[in-house]
Amino acid sequence: MKTIAELEEKLSRPSRELVKDIGKIEGDILLLGVAGKMGPSLARLLVRAIQEAGIQKEVIGVSRFSDQRMKNELENEGVRCVQADLLDDAALQDLPFAENLIYLAGKKFGTSADASTTWAMNAYLPGRVSEKFRKSRMVVFSSGNVYPFVPCASGGATEDTPPDPLGDYAQSCLGRERIFQYFSHRYQIPMLIYRLNYAIDMRYGNLLEIGKMVQEGKAIDLRTGHMNVIWQGDANEVAIRSLLHTSCPPKLLNVTGPETVSIQQVAEKFGELMNTRPQFVNEPEQFALLSNASRSHRMFGYPRVSLLEMIELTAEWILSGGPTLDKPTHFQEREGKF
Repeated sequence: MKTIAELEEKLSRPSRELVKDIGKIEGDILLLGVAGKMGPSLARLLVRAIQEAGIQKEVIGVSRFSDQRMKNELENEGVRCVQADLLDDAALQDLPFAENLIYLAGKKFGTSADASTTWAMNAYLPGRVSEKFRKSRMVVFSSGNVYPFVPCASGGATEDTPPDPLGDYAQSCLGRERIFQYFSHRYQIPMLIYRLNYAIDMRYGNLLEIGKMVQEGKAIDLRTGHMNVIWQGDANEVAIRSLLHTSCPPKLLNVTGPETVSIQQVAEKFGELMNTRPQFVNEPEQFALLSNASRSHRMFGYPRVSLLEMIELTAEWILSGGPTLDKPTHFQEREGKF
């Protein structure tokens, strides 16, 4: 895989299970925050699944669309795009209704310099959205950052692990969850809170960052020695199919791959594929931000794209000079500062 077209085709290729489930989801689907890292591929996946199912259903994507090319591309692929600033209440109230809502809006990077905007996006806006779309069912994107660091040998935090967020970003993510939970109870809104940790494609993510450091001969800090990853296409499938599993009170769902991944071993595999020796500093700490997604795997099956395939695809992308989004994940951050 060496081109954007090949990548987008793979990301938007629906499974038979998704095609089957899309026919069970009644009504149109609204994506709030569609122009972020995951939204465009999620919208394309939805359109393609609807087409393969042979049904009529509208996919509506809402964003500020600071990049007009993205808006044009999505419209050309069958997404009805609405340009709006979700923090503008008049614009929010003018949005079209849909029976199903996937909430992707949020802010992470730049939080340390502008925490108030992060809190407005992540904890204030959910209340306004809940008021506006109280008649919709919702899948709400959240983050594994709401959990505390757990022992690396534990298998990761489960949905029953009490939240203990570190720093403004993680705290605001828990605030988002709490506000949605409040309005779910108040208006009996069926919801699912989708705690992701971490999605990747070739253009961004933990694996890209590790692979680039190996290629460039940069030392990899092993203090955060373990992580979770999942292919973005698999994560998007879970988000869509989760519309059939909303409830009141909201169901909590961890979404990631099945492995507790050793960063050193991943770097060594990149080194093998790139014919270079990775450099390391420091020793792994015993605790890390890790999620256990066994509930998701029981509900939807294991991800279709394996860890090894993700590493190999990423190495090929790096070696061929594939474009990147220049949006670092800061997955090695241990003090909650983003």
